[in-house]
Amino acid sequence: MSAPEAIIVEDIRPLIAFVAPLVGVFGIAWAGEKRKNLRETFTFLVAIIQASAVLSMIPILMSGKIIEFHIWQVFTHVPLLLRVDGFGLLFACVASVLWIATTLYAIGYMRGLHEHAQTRFYSFFAISLSATMGVAFSSNLLTIYFFYEMLSVSTFPLVTHMQDKEARTGGRTYLGYLLFTSLCLLLPALSWCYVWLDEGNVAMDFLADTGKVGAFGQSTQIILLCLFTFGFAKAGIMPLHSWLPGAMVAPTPVSALLHAVAVVKVGVFCVIRVYADIFGLEVLQNMDGEDWMIAIACATILISSLIALSQDNLKRRLAFSTIGQLGYVVLGATLATEQGVGGSVLHVAMHACGKITLFFCAGAIFVASGKKYVSELRGLGRKMPITMGAFMIGSLSVIGLPPLGGFISKWYLALGALDRDAVWVVVVLLLSSLLNVFYLLPVAVTAFFRTEEKENDTGFKEAPLGNME
Repeated sequence: MSAPEAIIVEDIRPLIAFVAPLVGVFGIAWAGEKRKNLRETFTFLVAIIQASAVLSMIPILMSGKIIEFHIWQVFTHVPLLLRVDGFGLLFACVASVLWIATTLYAIGYMRGLHEHAQTRFYSFFAISLSATMGVAFSSNLLTIYFFYEMLSVSTFPLVTHMQDKEARTGGRTYLGYLLFTSLCLLLPALSWCYVWLDEGNVAMDFLADTGKVGAFGQSTQIILLCLFTFGFAKAGIMPLHSWLPGAMVAPTPVSALLHAVAVVKVGVFCVIRVYADIFGLEVLQNMDGEDWMIAIACATILISSLIALSQDNLKRRLAFSTIGQLGYVVLGATLATEQGVGGSVLHVAMHACGKITLFFCAGAIFVASGKKYVSELRGLGRKMPITMGAFMIGSLSVIGLPPLGGFISKWYLALGALDRDAVWVVVVLLLSSLLNVFYLLPVAVTAFFRTEEKENDTGFKEAPLGNME
């Protein structure tokens, strides 16, 4: 995670990565619906600027330095501060690069379906990626809380984009869960730490305050661990997961944003930050009730996988799959070993690439054929071989087939479990991977190897790139 001995340098690039999408919103709004090509040009431009700023920081961190940019001194000892370390930069790289891919996909999807309010869509899309950068580069609990809430609010219009009854219901559930948990669980935990640790003379800084929670008694530590874990409800840990399947009413580019690029990844990113950089691995290993969090993470993995088996709606199946994959990330953090946390960090990136591919394929299927149920996909592989081939590859990565990315992260999670002498966790990992096979591979098998009784679905092929006029 963070390296306390690293040299800290001042640099404006973290601010550029955060501000670029916000500035781009003005260009997107100015271009509006009448100048669509110009509007999308602004979207691409700010996405490229953001990604360039993020990627340009890699050499600095590779030299053993950490980048900071001070935004505002909120209270004494509590700044609103951006800091770029290895984990934050990895997350920022994944989010910024995948934003470019998602923008390209969104143009074809939104224009292909002639969606309304596309300017509003791209505007809030940009704001949400700005908030994601803020979370990735947060240096303390106050900064991460500020941008975490900014992301919750900015993604609400995306979830409710369709503006029908189903979208409004899903949006209320989405915002209700996230705001309730952050205000009633996360904020009290944060305040507790600020007020009682060193009489408030501590910023709960991710670099300087690792292990400070160890000053509390065991019971207080367990309470704080629960408050932080469930307060970051974007992580999708059961039973605070229902908002995630409900958010599937959003357009597919938003679903890809929620499940691969921003929202859920922000949740697990925050959990790892708090576990490793506020509690510290040593404090967690000595905590009596920490095994309960391992059990909850394992239960989330298995239960969500079983539910995914019963889902005929493709996006809902992928949504419950995401809940299970998030469970892997939280599991690695709760194991409190270097191998386990390393597996969590890797799984953030590996799952992002695999799951965004699956959602892109689901959206392409809907645009080309109007189909959104697994049972409707019989024979589709012959008409959309590229799309279904990509779905197969993404599925194998999420399952963890060697040498694809999902295997690498799950391997480290298993090593982390063995470091804790938790052989039963390795059994859970193997069983869950088997369940991954049962709910993901049948999608491609149905498309390629099963035929319909009547060949009614003629007249469509691979999804169009979108009307660029």
